[in-house]
Amino acid sequence: MPSLRPMRTSSRLPSRFRRRRPRRCGTRTSKRSISTVAKHLILDVNSVVDLWLNTGSAASSEALFAAAQSGRARLWVAATSLATLDSVARQAFKRRGLKPEDAAAVVSRLMTLLLQCVSVLTTHGFEQAELYARARDFEDAQIAAAARSLGGQAVCIVTEDRRFDAVDEVTCRTPAQALQWLQEEDRLATERDAPIPFIDLSKQQALLRPQLERNLESVLRHGQYILGPEVRELEERLAAYTGARHCVTAASGTDALLISLMALGVGPGDEVITTPFTFVATVEVIVLVGATPVFVDIEPETCNLDARLLEAKITDNTKAIMPVSLYGQPAEMDAINAIAARHGNIPVIEDAAQSFGAEYKGRKSGALSMIGCTSFFPSKPLGGYGDGGAIFTSDDAIAQACREIRVHGQSARYVHGRVGIGGRMDSLQCAVVLANLERFDQDIALRQAVAARYHGLLSAEGSAQVSSAGAAPRGAGTREHAVESRSASPSDQQGSRAEAAPAGTGASPGSSGALFAEDPLASFDRPYRLLPWPAQDRTSVFAQYSLLVQDRDAMQAKLKAAGIPTAVHYPMPMNQQPAYAHHCCPECTPIAAAVSRHIMSLPMHPHLSVAEQERIARVLADR
Repeated sequence: MPSLRPMRTSSRLPSRFRRRRPRRCGTRTSKRSISTVAKHLILDVNSVVDLWLNTGSAASSEALFAAAQSGRARLWVAATSLATLDSVARQAFKRRGLKPEDAAAVVSRLMTLLLQCVSVLTTHGFEQAELYARARDFEDAQIAAAARSLGGQAVCIVTEDRRFDAVDEVTCRTPAQALQWLQEEDRLATERDAPIPFIDLSKQQALLRPQLERNLESVLRHGQYILGPEVRELEERLAAYTGARHCVTAASGTDALLISLMALGVGPGDEVITTPFTFVATVEVIVLVGATPVFVDIEPETCNLDARLLEAKITDNTKAIMPVSLYGQPAEMDAINAIAARHGNIPVIEDAAQSFGAEYKGRKSGALSMIGCTSFFPSKPLGGYGDGGAIFTSDDAIAQACREIRVHGQSARYVHGRVGIGGRMDSLQCAVVLANLERFDQDIALRQAVAARYHGLLSAEGSAQVSSAGAAPRGAGTREHAVESRSASPSDQQGSRAEAAPAGTGASPGSSGALFAEDPLASFDRPYRLLPWPAQDRTSVFAQYSLLVQDRDAMQAKLKAAGIPTAVHYPMPMNQQPAYAHHCCPECTPIAAAVSRHIMSLPMHPHLSVAEQERIARVLADR
């Protein structure tokens, strides 16, 4: 970095700028970077110029940059401010005695460094007429309007102008006030009546705004809305991520499953073995191709298909096995694959709609069997802003069949060698998923940190501390704990699934155990029971954080009254659903039936705060 000393001016190149470098996608992130930004600061021109000149509130402004680097805030400038900033800064440096060419060189370097440290907010053309009619100062109003893209977030404009025209939409603070705001505890999440979102896509969108705008604008410019370059790029990157030879995107996770069954030639008279404890799409596609679903009960510890019960369900008509990796954790895939191999290499299709990004014995979910399928529904760990899905396989023939089936069975233009569907994922959705992929590994780490915090807060010891002291148990609620525990079982909590509750034994106080013959919670002296932490040979991406609740209706009502949403994944096994009950007697899967009566999911997303989780834990512990 060129030194500015020879210019003999008081202009300042902040140390934060000198150290900061753009982070490349896919590089290893530090513990400090694995955090969730709670507050967003939009910098006015005067606050940046004062920093560069080391005048006015420069010290407070530099502290804001330090806070952003530590992950406590996100800094922005409005695109409409950049030309003004360049011009005002040049004039200011010339007034300090720099020659015009030297002032231009200094400002050029400072602008380059600034754009490595902040993100840029766009002001949209369609808003300009309305904005002009409302504004006292049109230039100020442009900055305020740019903040609309961060809707729902904690946002302020950082300015020294006490008459700044924020068109009554955004709070303005001086740099010193903004710094104080960052240092304040976020009280909103601890207020009893403040609602907590079940998932929070607005926080994700704010973090990804520049990448989203770039990717979506690229599609609008090239106009290849169907099977455009974003589709090919996403398929290549996801195949590399999983280790599968092929990735074939599809219009939805449901279509991915359907296309896979069609590629295998599954049809009338065939049977497909699966779990009854899943979203309806898993079973729906089996029936749509004319096959019969055969249900195998679930493990009480993971709620995934119990591989020990699988072999007894295989017949001469079994044409595929479709385990579901529920709640973000892979099923016992090696055992399932081994059984399938012993019976003539029955194809195994992993329904990884909730588990993409998780690992099983060092391998990625989606690439654990002949075929893997996932979903990019917005609430999924890797989601789009609409429907989308993908198929993974290392079998060339299956991949080719899937590619043809998703375009109506077409092998060449207007040549249809097989029956297909209109199952393509469009370029716009691929563009969104590509943006989300930029920080997917960070999001997984944050999800695992949130789950570890829940586990600590809701364990028998942790809930007692929360109930009595009104705070998180020691270590469970801190940022450091959240980062350190994101990829391992909490050492002082429940341990691995194998240690906590081996099948066929009793249950420890914080695990699900195998006491499911009649009522899984009959012997409990607490209102809820945790599912065990994932076993040491696998990870979970925690698409949901679910637990078993004694009186679910009462617990949901209590949480709702406190502004805490819940969900039930799932309230009824598929073999009890009216459309599918005739395929299997409800009594055939007693564990799935018992779990469905008591399962409940808590708010879960990468940006759930410590304060919000403590509040949830207090309400759960309050009798």
